[in-house]
Amino acid sequence: MTDTIKAKDRDTIIQSLQAGVVPRRGQHLIQVGRVEETKAVIRDLDRMAEGGSGIRFVIGEYGSGKTFFLSLVRSIALEKKLVTAHADLTPDRRLHATGGQARSLYAELMQNLATRTKPEGGALPSIVERFVTSAMSEGRDRDIDPEIVIRERLAHLSEMIGGYDFAEVIAAYWKGHDNGDETLKANAIRWLRGEFTTKTDAKQALGVRTIVDDANVYDQLKLLTQLVKLAGYSGFLICLDELVNLYKLANTQARKSNYEQILRILNDCLQGSSVGLGFIMGGTPDFLMDTRRGLYSYAALQTRLAENSFAVNGLVDYNNPVLRLGNLSPEDLFVLLTKIRHVFAFGDRAQYLLPDEGIQAFMNHCSQCIGEAYFRTPRNTVKAFVDLLSVLQQNPQISWKDLVTQLSIPQEANPDGLSLLVKGNGNLTAAVETSDDDLASFRL
Repeated sequence: MTDTIKAKDRDTIIQSLQAGVVPRRGQHLIQVGRVEETKAVIRDLDRMAEGGSGIRFVIGEYGSGKTFFLSLVRSIALEKKLVTAHADLTPDRRLHATGGQARSLYAELMQNLATRTKPEGGALPSIVERFVTSAMSEGRDRDIDPEIVIRERLAHLSEMIGGYDFAEVIAAYWKGHDNGDETLKANAIRWLRGEFTTKTDAKQALGVRTIVDDANVYDQLKLLTQLVKLAGYSGFLICLDELVNLYKLANTQARKSNYEQILRILNDCLQGSSVGLGFIMGGTPDFLMDTRRGLYSYAALQTRLAENSFAVNGLVDYNNPVLRLGNLSPEDLFVLLTKIRHVFAFGDRAQYLLPDEGIQAFMNHCSQCIGEAYFRTPRNTVKAFVDLLSVLQQNPQISWKDLVTQLSIPQEANPDGLSLLVKGNGNLTAAVETSDDDLASFRL
């Protein structure tokens, strides 16, 4: 830990951690633990790159690090030359719907489509452009029209649901590229993003009779996977978080329909029929195991996602589709806090605001106040630690010993929260509260 950390990266990480959310960049600077889980997902990514498929359900309590883990996996996937897309499920974004919610999820995925050169999203035009460019190169090598090459490459898509119109849209993009028609190119991208709302508009703009709607979202993602592979990428990884929102659906039929869609995806991925496509989904234990409203309420899913009966007495099967995020060990948490201290100091050891002794004292105090819960949901502990560093930075006259000894975490009043009360020279008070309501909006 000797490299200087850029102010932009440092501020992004610290502000995100202080707010209780996952930073969009620099996750590798604070990653600890989860070694076996990460290895298991890397094996999935390698299998996808070789033409296979994969699916994982990342299960953990609120604040246990699900979102961070999904973000880390996306970063690894980008380094392995995969295309990624991610979205949070909400009441308005679901896997199956009839009122536009599934198409809304698809549109969010397309907005967040990322490659290694465009990690922030919006990579769909560059993917299509890369496919067209490679077709032009092959056309020159074979001395034939690039449109013939494009038609040849997309011919097998006609065997897939919606594949004919998908191929026509890509061909329309090529025509726009060849003729300098920016409007035609833009319409093709709009169709691929799911932005056409009527079939009439799509027919007038592109000559196709279908659009992306609630009924064909998954089929469209499979077609897009083929385009990604043809453009030269290794595969397509889709990350879906907050699946607990499906568990919260009040309508039984709507919940069942979404679980049926998950079953379809699960079957395709486990049977290897979705070439190059992978899913990683984040949810809570209730979402998975509740036999009344969770995935286990659907018998076909329960049998496929049941735990390995031989994985007992501390044994774990990392080949199971379900990855449970275990508690961080005290050693892992200590390393995490030292990394946060390092980031806070811009990577300069001389600017450390707290010695190792201070971190140990902070952890001991947390342990005495809330027991092992601070390992199970590290978000609250991390949030309090960043608040502590922030107060130390702004008030250099205060000793860390005074702050740590006055750290108050009232478990009875707020079992899942932290309250940091700091007093120095009789005139400084800083308070941080995390309530159950906050947990609904700040999920790591």
